[in-house]
Amino acid sequence: MIQTGHRPLRLLFVEGNTREHREEHVAGYGATPAEAYAAEIAAIAPGIVSDICLPADEGANLPDAAGLESYDGIFLTGSALHIYKIEPAVTRQIELMRAIYASGTPSFGSCWGIQMGAVAAGGTVTANPNGREVGFARRIAPTEIGRGHALLAGRPAAFDAPAIHLDSVALPPHGTTILASNAISQVQAAEIKHNGGTFWGVQYHPEFPLKQVASILGRMVPLLIEEGFRKDEVTAKDWLADLETLDADPARQDLAWAHGLDREVLDAERRVTELRNFLDRRVKPHASERGRA
Repeated sequence: MIQTGHRPLRLLFVEGNTREHREEHVAGYGATPAEAYAAEIAAIAPGIVSDICLPADEGANLPDAAGLESYDGIFLTGSALHIYKIEPAVTRQIELMRAIYASGTPSFGSCWGIQMGAVAAGGTVTANPNGREVGFARRIAPTEIGRGHALLAGRPAAFDAPAIHLDSVALPPHGTTILASNAISQVQAAEIKHNGGTFWGVQYHPEFPLKQVASILGRMVPLLIEEGFRKDEVTAKDWLADLETLDADPARQDLAWAHGLDREVLDAERRVTELRNFLDRRVKPHASERGRA
């Protein structure tokens, strides 16, 4: 059991999706994004105590300042929403992220999570003029600072990771250190310091096993064809079937080679490198500093 002293880590998972999108995810994958995220973290750190909050929902019971401070770490999921389309489901999350910064509790976000971390600190997110990243973000390269940063410790000079997004951080806020980029997105990983808090985030999804990637993309097949990622429904479904096969059997070198995937994606421990680093380098030390043993 991963513990701070004799007390298990207490973590909050902030679900970025509306009820409708959560239900779609459950229908295809068997769990909401926040539930799946919590399960991935529990696999790294058995014995955690996890809570989930739903800020996209009107009237949701959200933690107050003292509640946020009581957590050892906070994770923000991805979302099907667009942060630049101002609506209550979005603005409630921005306000919560600002409160997370003010709490000083270590926070980490994937995809929508890093966009939320950027906008709440004064940055800008737009639809990426370079287009969508589908399935995987390719050739992510740590910056000079990123190569020595704890978030990316253990990652090679270039790596791929699960990713599904159109939007990206266009103008990072003051206090941002860009830690990794690729040809599609300038901000693939970053540290953001704002109002007393420190946020680590990635534009990709280290928490997504291939089965979850395939489940989400399965609902996007018409879009994949429309945008030219796959020729037709047959080739799209064949691709997704290969991903599910690789999820069940990562040793299928024929499929790994055909889809250009290596151990940074296929090895379950290497895929979650950033999540483990966040727990080891930020969450556990922070809990110890606050005397929560």
